Amino acid sequence: MSWVLWITGLSGCGKSTVALKVKELFPHAVILQMDDLRKIVTPAPTYSEEEREYVYRALVYTAKTLCEAGHNVIIDATGNRRSWRQLARELISDYMEVYLECPVEVCVKREKTRLDTHAAPAGIYEKGKEGWPVPGINVPYEEPDKPELIIDTEKEPPEKAAEKIIRLVKNR
Repeated sequence: MSWVLWITGLSGCGKSTVALKVKELFPHAVILQMDDLRKIVTPAPTYSEEEREYVYRALVYTAKTLCEAGHNVIIDATGNRRSWRQLARELISDYMEVYLECPVEVCVKREKTRLDTHAAPAGIYEKGKEGWPVPGINVPYEEPDKPELIIDTEKEPPEKAAEKIIRLVKNR
């Protein structure tokens, strides 16, 4: 049976790096990256609440459709509103949520020094200081109520995080 795994957390917490590590062990899984989807759905993004609502609903629908077609799906997206993740939980029968917990200060530091942004916009936290809506800075990030797994990425390297996720998926 196919499944959907949503890896959520602040920008810079390691979502894309961990998602790619998980995919190494599940090579047929499809990774849905919000940053890639946004480039198609909103090529000139405003990041307004209304736009985010549409884009995240499209992400959930895409994951649901792929899962129903027999694909395992890894969602790599901040998903700063619980309501979007809850929608996925309600619509997708085999859904798992992993919260990559990391202090915003660490995420800001990582974001400033990372070479590969994995399609994410560069300088997102600096833009947040200039008034752009950035989860964790001037837009709330609603931590998951009951994720299947919480990983502290300040302490856990991506490889260890991926191993924990693999165990979660295999033991579901």
